[in-house]
Amino acid sequence: MNLSRRAVLSGALALAACSRVKAEPRAASARARALIAAARRQVGVTLAYDPAYTALAYPGGDVDRAKGVCTDVVIRAYRDAFGIDLQRDVHEDMAVHFAAYPRRWGLTRPDRNIDHRRVPNLETYWTRMAARLPIPARPEDWQPGDLFTTLINGRLPHVGIVSDRITTNGNPLVIHNIGSGTREEDRLLSWKPTGRFRWRV
Repeated sequence: MNLSRRAVLSGALALAACSRVKAEPRAASARARALIAAARRQVGVTLAYDPAYTALAYPGGDVDRAKGVCTDVVIRAYRDAFGIDLQRDVHEDMAVHFAAYPRRWGLTRPDRNIDHRRVPNLETYWTRMAARLPIPARPEDWQPGDLFTTLINGRLPHVGIVSDRITTNGNPLVIHNIGSGTREEDRLLSWKPTGRFRWRV
C-alpha cells in the first residue's frame, strides 16, 4: 500500500470503532438472509485489515480468514452462502472482456490472485451482470442483501453488505471490513454511496 492509501486508511481507522447501536430486524428474502448470515459469521473471525498481495489457490482461493479487506467479506459471504466463487466468475469474465474493466493498476492481462479483490472490478462485474440499481434517496429504502460501494474520504474504494437490521432512526446496518476486521455497524451513510447492487439474492 502506498503512502497516500495509508493516509486515507488511517483516517478510516480513526472512525471505525464499533459503537453499540440499537437495531431491530426487518424482513428479508431467504437468499438475502443466507447471504447476511454468512457475512455475519465473519464477525469475530476476521479481526484485521490486510491488503497485501497474496498468491491464491484457484478456484476457491482465499487468504487466512483472520485477515482480509472489504471485498473479502463479500467474496466469503457468497462462497459460504451459495457456493458462488467470485474469484472464478470475475476471472473468467475478465479473461474474455478485459477491455471492459478498469486499467488503473497497469495490468495487461487478468490476475486471478487479485482481480476479484478490487472494488472497481467488482462494480464492473456486477454492472455487466445487470445487478446495478439506483441509489435510494432514503436510507430505509436500502434492502437487506444489497451491496453498497463508496469512496472513503472520496478516494478509497469500499464495499459491504446491507444487513437485515435497522436502527431506530431508519439507518440499515452494514457488514464490512473498514480497517479493524469484519463488523456490523451503522456506517452506510458515513460516505456518499457510489453504487448499489443486488446480485443473486
